[in-house]
Formats: sequence, C-alpha cells, structure tokens
Amino acid sequence: MADPNSGSYLAARHASNANDFAASARFFTKSLIADPTDPYLLENAMTAFIALGQVDRAIPVAQVMVDNGYQSQIAHLTLSLQAAKTGQWDQIFAALEQGRSVAPLVDGIAQAWAHLGEGDMTKALASFDQVIETPNMTVYGMTHKAYALASVGDFEGAEAIFNGAATGNVLRYSTRSATARAQILSQLGRNEDALAIIDGVFGKQLDPRVAELRAELAAGTAVAFDAVRTPAEGMAEMFQVIAGIVQGDAPDAYTVLYARAAAYLDPDNTPAILMAAQLLDDMGQYDLANDAYASISRTNPAFHAAELGRADVLSDAGREDAAIEVLEALARSHPDLPQVHATKGDTLRQAERYDEATAAYTRALDLYDDASPVKWFVHYTRGITNHLLDNWAAAESDFRAALALNPDHPQVLNYLGYSLVERGEKLDEALTMIETAAAARPDNGAIIDSLGWVLFQLGRYDEAVGYLETAAELLPVDPVINDHLGDVYWAVGREVEAHFQWHRALSFDPDAEDAGRIRDKISRGLDLVLRDEGLDPIRVARGND
Repeated sequence: MADPNSGSYLAARHASNANDFAASARFFTKSLIADPTDPYLLENAMTAFIALGQVDRAIPVAQVMVDNGYQSQIAHLTLSLQAAKTGQWDQIFAALEQGRSVAPLVDGIAQAWAHLGEGDMTKALASFDQVIETPNMTVYGMTHKAYALASVGDFEGAEAIFNGAATGNVLRYSTRSATARAQILSQLGRNEDALAIIDGVFGKQLDPRVAELRAELAAGTAVAFDAVRTPAEGMAEMFQVIAGIVQGDAPDAYTVLYARAAAYLDPDNTPAILMAAQLLDDMGQYDLANDAYASISRTNPAFHAAELGRADVLSDAGREDAAIEVLEALARSHPDLPQVHATKGDTLRQAERYDEATAAYTRALDLYDDASPVKWFVHYTRGITNHLLDNWAAAESDFRAALALNPDHPQVLNYLGYSLVERGEKLDEALTMIETAAAARPDNGAIIDSLGWVLFQLGRYDEAVGYLETAAELLPVDPVINDHLGDVYWAVGREVEAHFQWHRALSFDPDAEDAGRIRDKISRGLDLVLRDEGLDPIRVARGND
C-alpha cells in the first residue's frame, strides 16, 4: 500500500466543500491510491465524477463500493444507470433482490421500465400499477404508464390515462407531459384537441420548440410521439423529474447528480442538461456550467435557452462583455424572442450601459404579448434605466404601466413612491404607495426606510423615527438608511444620536456625493446644510429658531 497522502486528502475535502468537482475528483482519486477501499473516499470520488458528467468513470468506483458491501444510495443509482445504458435490465432486478435500493419512487419506476426493456409489457404495466397504488407516487406512476403505452404505440391507452377514463383522475401537466399528450392526441387524429392543450398550458408566448410543435399541429400534421421513446429515456425522464422535486430542498450538489443521471441516459433530455447547468452556475462552477450550456447544439430548439443561461454564467463570472456578446448574437439569430431582448437589457443595465439597455427593453416590450405575465417587469426595469438617464417622465410612465399590469406590486410601489419623495413630488400619493408596499413586505428594510423617509419629508418626524429605526435594524450596514436615521434624530432634537448615525453611515462606504454631504452635516448640522441647499431648516421639531 502506498503511503497515505494527507495533502491530497485535505485538498479533496476542501474542494468538496467548495463544490469544486474537478479538483474533488482529482484529489479523492489520488487519496484512493493509499486506501482504495475507504468508503468516504470512494463515495466522494464517485459523486464528483457524476457531478462532472463523467458517469462512466463513476461506475467502477460504485462497483467497488457494492463489492465491499457498502450501502450507498448513489452507488446503487450509478449501477442502475449502467444497467439501463447497456440494456442489462436483469441487473435492475438483481440489485433490488439484493436490497440495493435507491429510493421507493426510483425503484418502482425503474423496475417497470426494466420489464418493458425485456419486452414484457404485462409485467411492466403491473409494476406501474404498483407505483400508482403507492401513496404520494400515484401521479408519477400514471404519467410513466402513459409514456410506456405511447412508446409502444398504444395511444388510446395512453390517452385514457391522461383524460382520466382509465383511472378517474385527470393528470396535471408538466411541460414534458403536456407536449407528450399533444403528440398522443395528434397520433389519434385529434390535432384540434392537441392545440387546446398547448394553448391552455403554454399561452401565447411560446419558446421555439413548443412553437414548432404548435405549427405542425395547426398544419394538420400527424406529429410523431418522441417524448419518451425507450425504457432508458423513460428512466431518464424519471431522474429529471426527481431532480426537479428535490431542487431547492436538497443541496444543489445532490440535485445535480439526478440531472446528470438523466442526461447520461438520454443525451437529448434538454431540460436535464439545462437544470444541471443552472445548478452548476448556482454553485459557482462557471466553467462546468458554461460547458453544459454549450453542449446544446445550435439546431436544438432549446438553443436560445442554453445561450441565455450561458450569458447568465458569464455575467455571474464577472465577464459582462462576453455575456453581452452572447446576447447580441442571440438577438440576431432569434430577433423575435422577447426574452432575449429583455435579458440583454438586464445585462446592459448591470454594465451601466443605460441607453442600450433602454433600447433592448423597448424591443422586448414591442414583442411581448399584452397578456404576458412578465411584461410588467420589463416596464419596471426600463423605468429604472430611464430614471438613471434622468428621463423622469418616461420612467414614471413605465412604473405606472407596470402597476397597471401588476397592481400594488411592492417593488414597483416602493421604487416609484421613493422616487417621488426624492423629487419632492406628489408626496401624499407617494405615502399611500409606500404604505401599501410596507403592509405587503413588513420585513423589507428598504421599503420600511422609504416609509420613514416620506414621513420625514412630510414633516411627520416623530412618526418617522420608529420606521427608520426598524429599517436600520433590518439593514444595519446600509449607508443610506443610517444617514436617514441620523436626519430624523436631528429633526426630533436627538443630536448626539444623529451624529452617531451619520458617522455609521460614513463607515459603510456611501457614494462620494453622499459622503461629502454627510461630512458637512457632521461638521455643521443638518439645518445649515438644508439652508445652503435652498431648503427650509428644521426648526419647529427642534424648538430652535
């Protein structure tokens, strides 16, 4: 046995904690040279390989774990992937007989697809029925049973499951199941019913893949069923769905294993690839995320979604110019997709290229349908860029358009209300807006600050104190909020506390203009600063003429 390499082990643990899967795989593999059967090293090397998308390298590690009698959910998952990929369906049954379980839902669905892989539809349907009869697993069993029937050409049986005739329960839709049912209906010569499904689930703003499907249906084409064509693709769909179920609840490093498993079994499972890429981006693994997005070809209908994701990765990695280049190319290749222009606007706004951002938002708004649930947000973001460009009339118009589409949204109410306060305009309306926002988001420090500040501007200093103190508790290191609290303390005669808050505000690195004004207040007091700015000093509240 080689001497233990403590350096590799420590580096492996550090990489694992940082979700650096490439380094983790490398260093755990080196550590295994010294101790090739250590379960901790094996488990972590295996999971790192899967997270990298290198399932074939994880398989022999999983086999070592099983051969040594180690119980590992991920090892069992990995060997089931090998069995499905190679068509060795008997290995699925053998693993379950030996107690090598992954999870009840995975075990049940995998067993059913394995029976179909062996050509035994009777046993496959019986296994799907067992899943259907299991509490909390019914909808998954029904959906996969429908997929299985459709995959062998029994579209009547599949449709009977979807419409509830077979079970008495109408299936609810995911994106995949909605398109699958549309394809099934088309194969039954019911394109009009299929169109109703597409329009009801996806609305009018369609991505290219769904738009292509809808066009074929509208043209009267008998659309082929390709949602789930083989048992391996059925298992891939199961893993992708499980990744979606656990996403947000389980750690991203765990969720990505299921997304990678789905993509391994079905390299055309675009949702799984996109999910894996997004998870890797969220974990700060930008190169891996970029590689995952880039694996989706230009001819894939989801190419635009992959490029949007890639632009996000580049932006998250601090490569804003590269992100903008990706979005500009996408805007040329997909000029009629509003999401592309809206995302381009967001990225340009973050790069402080406000004129270009405004133009991109305008193009997006021209393309979005009035019923789009996101159109309000584009009005809101264009309002921000117009505000930053000192085009207040256009900014206010956008904010009000956003509120017309999404009434009483706290974020919009706060931005518009606070802006009106800063401009000294329509203060009573601004107060009503901000009170509404604060009632909806009482724990939002920025909104509570806005409420205190509008009360300050209205001369209601005693009322303002409590709100601004609360805002400072919610966002204790915000320079603007601490500055505001200092002003209101000055207004009610608490000058020592006012100076303390102004000093705090300076310590939190305000912008240069605000910092200069705060220093002036510390030096001379708020009243003299206000007088020099052409405003009335605060006299009444302090009882000092």
